Amino acid sequence: MSKAMLIARPVSLLLALSSVLFAQDMAGDWQGTLKTPSAEIRVVLKIEKGAGSTWKVTEFTPDEGSNGVVADSVSLEGSELKLTFARIRGSYQGKISDDGTSIAGEWVQGGSLPLNLTRATEESSWLRDTTPHTIQFVTVEDDVKLEVLDWGGSGRPLILLHGGGNNSHGFDGFAPALADRYHVYGITRRGSGASSAPAPTNANYSADRLGDDVLAVIADLRLDRPVLVGHSLGGQELSSIGSRHPEKVAGLIYLDAAYQYAYYDHSKGDLFIEVNEVRRRLEQLEPGNMPQDPKPLIDELLEASIPELERSLRRIQERLKEDPPRPDAPARPRPSVPPIEIEAAIGRGSQRYTDIRAPVLAIYALQPVRGPTGSSARAAGEARNQMKLDQAAAFQSGLPSARVIRFDDASHYVFRSNEADVLREMNDFISSLPD
Repeated sequence: MSKAMLIARPVSLLLALSSVLFAQDMAGDWQGTLKTPSAEIRVVLKIEKGAGSTWKVTEFTPDEGSNGVVADSVSLEGSELKLTFARIRGSYQGKISDDGTSIAGEWVQGGSLPLNLTRATEESSWLRDTTPHTIQFVTVEDDVKLEVLDWGGSGRPLILLHGGGNNSHGFDGFAPALADRYHVYGITRRGSGASSAPAPTNANYSADRLGDDVLAVIADLRLDRPVLVGHSLGGQELSSIGSRHPEKVAGLIYLDAAYQYAYYDHSKGDLFIEVNEVRRRLEQLEPGNMPQDPKPLIDELLEASIPELERSLRRIQERLKEDPPRPDAPARPRPSVPPIEIEAAIGRGSQRYTDIRAPVLAIYALQPVRGPTGSSARAAGEARNQMKLDQAAAFQSGLPSARVIRFDDASHYVFRSNEADVLREMNDFISSLPD
């Protein structure tokens, strides 16, 4: 995982701290900036007293609307605070100042970067939401309500859908630039942010279930064929709707979001999607689920789903033959918060989308490649960008009417790194759509 992604999610945890820290008044917001090679990321640690001698600490990246990764171990020896994040193989170590107003620290994940924090006031806290939007909650299913942001504006309705591990507040900096031309909304996906988090079953988080949530919000708000804009994993909802109900939308805009979960490239394959497809079809052959005529289902398994799974497994098998044996990883405690299981459920819910029948703009972000020629870092960056170029080519080939754009030296959050370019392409695309 890249350094920029290490805090692309907020972290909620209970800290059992020593009497030294407990004696200090640590409650409040602590904030600082992590300067990665590709971006500067604002970070806030919100520290609150928990039950007994515990502390509750939540780490936020306010510009990205992140949801969280739980620290699995915390210790304080004297004024040295140490956190480890087994899930992303990262750690943080900081020294609390004598006057208790700052923490000088370092984040380690592969390499290390300084992360120094200072205590914020209520007025200066980066967690203060000053964006001009209203918030409402829309019921999309029994006991499931989604947070819907409305940034206002006039013109065609436009809905922003966030990526995995984020929520719709991640668009707070981008949405006002769109409100000059469109009426802009944002939907926080179930299991994220302030939206409901039903049990992480396959049915609750399938790709089409998430797409149906967006359709339910469109119906509740009585929006007439909005434009849907998805970032990253948000492309999955776009493809679900564009494949099943293209008449409900005017167009789809993928912001570094048109990857295998949104458009399946048969020539490359995707192990997780193929496992999902085979599992779903095998479940239909279980006792009590067998259709009256199982022949089409069995034919599809034998002629498509199982051969595609086999091809992916053989590709991985060949790759593993070339890799040196990996040492056994140490046992790690499993984080206990629900979002981890929810992310897994969303992963199990992915499926093959190839027949997307709404007008499409797809923007791919090719990230800067760093490191000396021949270095592992440079090779990894080149491989990542080649994967994106291959996927863009497959998307264009499979959907010839789609408008596919590639930006060089961009970040995954392309609507931030290349805001002016993204706005130009979006406006040109939307202006070409029929009223």
